[in-house]
Amino acid sequence: MPELPEVETIANGVNERVRGARIVSVWTSGKPQTFKSPENEIEEVLTGARIERVRRVGKTVVVTLGREQGQAEFLVHLGMTGRLLVAEREVPLPAHTHAVLTLADGREVRFVDPRRFGRLSVVREAYLGPGAEPTTIGDEEFAKLFRGRKVAIKAALLNQSLLHGVGNIYADESLFRAGIRPTRAAGKLTRTELARLREALQKVLARAIELGGSSVSDYVDAEGMTGYFQIEHAVYGRGGEACKVCGTAIKKMVLGGRGTHYCPVCQR
Repeated sequence: MPELPEVETIANGVNERVRGARIVSVWTSGKPQTFKSPENEIEEVLTGARIERVRRVGKTVVVTLGREQGQAEFLVHLGMTGRLLVAEREVPLPAHTHAVLTLADGREVRFVDPRRFGRLSVVREAYLGPGAEPTTIGDEEFAKLFRGRKVAIKAALLNQSLLHGVGNIYADESLFRAGIRPTRAAGKLTRTELARLREALQKVLARAIELGGSSVSDYVDAEGMTGYFQIEHAVYGRGGEACKVCGTAIKKMVLGGRGTHYCPVCQR
């Protein structure tokens, strides 16, 4: 599933290409599960609207629309295999395309999702997301999120009502860089450890955004290009391989139903 850096990369790419463009028509596939809002409402809200901005909130791509009837936002959650692509009209439509926004200049914004776990919807107010923004949160606010929590720190990092946007890859990578074992109780981490974790998380996210995200499955950016941060993964997806720091074999376990990777020596 695309996580914060991948969604940020996609949102920035789409924003660069279509900001200021007007949507002249909307086509949707009618396939079940894809549409959180009724398809006719999506078409009504988007048709004729001007794209004012495309940004990321958590793991959601948010398209702010300028309309005579008042501002609205188009929300694109990519799910497991969703892609948001900007293409010329003559480029063949990919299989599993579920929405096409045709722009006044003839280009198209296409939502493609083979497994149909993504969701498209429209809202009439600014979308803020369920939790705190991990790339800008400060030490004090970060520490408060985990105070008194008995769950494992890895599970707490994945709780979108606490921090929106952090997923499996970047939780594992941040915990490794902070030297914290993923099974430790969140509420028992010291302030020093939490400050170290916040710093590691923000550095990992920033570096992943710089490299266009991690392409470990179906993820591509707005132009169909893969990311490169997977080359720098220290633990994620490296179960049984040697730790890049100490040489110990990376452990893989299931924690809260999610595959979790860590170094038993570097993380305590």
